[in-house]
Parts: sequence; structure tokens; C-alpha cells
Amino acid sequence: MPKLWSETIEAHRRDVRQAILDTTAALVAEHGLLSATMSQIAEETGIGRATLYKYFPDVESILFAWHEQQISSHLQELEEVRLRGGTALERLERVLERFARISHQARGHHDSDLARFLRRDDHVAHAQDRVQRLFAELIVEGSEAGDVRDDVPPEELANYCLHALNAAASLRSKHALHRLVDVTLSGLTSQPE
Repeated sequence: MPKLWSETIEAHRRDVRQAILDTTAALVAEHGLLSATMSQIAEETGIGRATLYKYFPDVESILFAWHEQQISSHLQELEEVRLRGGTALERLERVLERFARISHQARGHHDSDLARFLRRDDHVAHAQDRVQRLFAELIVEGSEAGDVRDDVPPEELANYCLHALNAAASLRSKHALHRLVDVTLSGLTSQPE
């Protein structure tokens, strides 16, 4: 098979898969978790059911794939923010701020049937571990620069950040979100006398 042909087929498969994910997420958001069927997803996507089953065996697997894609996107976003220039403390603050925004943007989904369903996904625990490691690495860098407290192990401080900033999901305003980040950062930088 010529290279151009295989690249075209692969691009088509990626596009179809993405259309399936997007359609399913939209249907669930509009009609609820239990209303999405494979027939409905195929029809809304504009493909046959047989084609849909070549990609995914059931609605649950589509939702988990969509969720994994969302998580991966958020993790990549945090890594990109981390790699921007600045001092260790500035980079830590930017990553904390971005994580809080991500949590805040997802606030409408936290109490939904979909959120309860997706919490079973192993990707959630894996993502939280990666975020916590990212926080811990930035905390170590900040501590080595003398800007972040060193009297508490970095892993504990990272856990503190993760749980504190998850509260952003329940906040009603961006001002409250900024205050939460400021308070969290203050807890990382102030040391007892």
C-alpha cells in the first residue's frame, strides 16, 4: 500500500474516531448518561452501526476513551505551562492557577451522572498521581531556590495543593478561584517562625 494512501486512511480513522467521541459526549451532555445508545451515536455521527462497532464495543468504552482524551489534554496543558520561563515560584504559581481553572471549568460535570460514572476510570487516579508528581517537582525546585518551605515533605505539600485546588470546582467566580490559588500558594511559601 502506498504511503500516501495509508496516511490518508489513518487520518480518516482518526477523524471518524474523534467524531464518535465528540458526538457521544454531546449526546450525553444534552440527554444524560443513560440515553446514549450505539444506534443513536452511529446515526448522529453519520456512520453505520457496523462501522461504529469496529471502533468501540459499547457506549461505556466510548465515554472512557473520551475521558482519557480530556485528561491527557489537561495534563499536556499543565506541562506546557510548566515549561514556560520564569522562576520556580512563578512556574509553580502558573501551574497551580491552570490546574484550578481546569477544575473550575469542569464544575458543571462534577456532580453529574457522567462524573460519577467516569470516577471509576483508572485514568483519573493515574492523572491525579501525575499532577501530584508535577506539583512535587515544582515544589522541590522552589524549595531549592529558597522560595518554598522545606519543613514539610514535597509530596505532602503536593497532596495539599491537589486537594485544595480541587475545591475550585465548587467556586462561583474567577475572583474566588484566584483567592484559592493565593491561599494555597501562601501555604507553600510561609514557614513557621
